[in-house]
Amino acid sequence: MDIKRAVDIFHDKENYAVKLDGKPVWIEQVDEANGMATVQLGSRPNNTHTVSVDRLHEEGH
Repeated sequence: MDIKRAVDIFHDKENYAVKLDGKPVWIEQVDEANGMATVQLGSRPNNTHTVSVDRLHEEGH
């Protein structure tokens, strides 16, 4: 995924199927300057990771 798409998904009110290593995630924050995103894995709010947006994939794209 590119940084612009990550930002668009983060700001959109719709839900998008985004995956990290095949697992569903929610984008919690995007660091445009560094190309990084903080994502929540699954439904546990405290299970977050900061990863390169290149590792994120939008299902269906």
